[in-house]
Amino acid sequence: MHAGFSRRDSLGYLVYRLAHLLSRSLDARLAPFGVAIGQFRLLLVLWEKEDVTQAEIARLVGIEQPTVAITLKRMERDGLVSFQPDPNDARRSLTQLTAKGRALHGALTEEARKNNENAVKVLSVAESLQFISMARRMIDALEQPGSAD
Repeated sequence: MHAGFSRRDSLGYLVYRLAHLLSRSLDARLAPFGVAIGQFRLLLVLWEKEDVTQAEIARLVGIEQPTVAITLKRMERDGLVSFQPDPNDARRSLTQLTAKGRALHGALTEEARKNNENAVKVLSVAESLQFISMARRMIDALEQPGSAD
């Protein structure tokens, strides 16, 4: 074992593990609604802002555009989104929620809230707020140009 590095104390490993467990439990909560976690991530963006391109969704969610395209096609198949030509650029289409996609907002965000609540139940309110604040600051730091140095 390399001195000074432990999986159990590695921030990267712990955050990955936490994200994996949160995703797995949320995916189980979303399944009865017929929505996969990948679709939920896109719905979160679309509930905030409609008439967006695939490229814009990919940028906002932080995943590759081909993955977004595949997920959106499944969401169209499932009746959650539709596509309209972009009036400013005929080469692009804009993604819009359907009535079904809009109607899921309350139920799905409630499941996400419960999932998060379950994860932080071992923390005090102050610790939970502090964790969220620190996580945001770390994300901001890592998103800065040159952060890979």
